[in-house]
Amino acid sequence: METAICGRLTLSPNTVFNPKSGEKQSLCKGPCTNRGILMAISTTGTGKGAGILEKPLIERTTPGRESEFDLRKSRKIAPPYQVMLHNDNYNKREFVVQVLMKVIPGMTLDNAVNIMQEAHYNGLAVVIICAQADAEEHCMQLRGNGLLSSIEPASGGC
Repeated sequence: METAICGRLTLSPNTVFNPKSGEKQSLCKGPCTNRGILMAISTTGTGKGAGILEKPLIERTTPGRESEFDLRKSRKIAPPYQVMLHNDNYNKREFVVQVLMKVIPGMTLDNAVNIMQEAHYNGLAVVIICAQADAEEHCMQLRGNGLLSSIEPASGGC
């Protein structure tokens, strides 16, 4: 017969352990001052009476966060960056659209054409707003394909 008893207890000589078969009970007798320790004790034996105690498994429990607000507050959010496409007089418009679709994930043909047209007529266009590391990677890929691009902090956010 095997009985598993789990409970919170203090690790002191005043703790009394007297299990009854099949019962789950609190092992804490007297004042329990250390409630941060979880202990599992297993007894094995063939019948009534005392059994053999196995080495207790002690786990330290950590208290959880009280609210989702605390989690968001403790995590610092990196400021967004925007990848800018500059107009140049070297690349054809069709090539710019192809590179945008190849380099930027989720870029559609319509969005790529609109970005290319804005850069062509205004000299500058926002390609994507994302985290700084991703913006740097996209900028390097655009440059690697022969386009003029830069990154800058985005104003306002995503």
